[in-house]
Amino acid sequence: MSVNKVLLIGNVGRDPEVKTLPGGAVVANFTLATSERYKDAQERTEWHECVCWNGLAELVRSYVRKGSQIYVEGHIRSRSWEDQEGQKHVVKEIHVETIQFLTPKQQGGDATQRPRADQEQQLPPRRPKPAPQPVDSDVDDLPF
Repeated sequence: MSVNKVLLIGNVGRDPEVKTLPGGAVVANFTLATSERYKDAQERTEWHECVCWNGLAELVRSYVRKGSQIYVEGHIRSRSWEDQEGQKHVVKEIHVETIQFLTPKQQGGDATQRPRADQEQQLPPRRPKPAPQPVDSDVDDLPF
């Protein structure tokens, strides 16, 4: 058995590049920076190439901007190609399966951080949890 699972929280490094391919599929590419801080005040930043497809790519197009903080889940996939000079290139990408937007909406601020009104989705109201029922401690009612 093997597992290929990635969980990241980071900041988007550049505005996503979103394309519609000839077959109709939509793909979004962006970079995500994750940072580690050490006791001696040093910081190490890792950059991750992220790829989203179709409906998720459309969400990224609408909601994700450079600097947005997001949570992504996905898997690692390697891709290689040769350039015109015959040099081989290999890139490791995070193929995103789940995304959560962690940057709060700005109150009356930059419209690029907020969805357009026609794209907002309403979540159904939460139902309150039923109140716990009192437990009758009459021992005679036990089935054993």
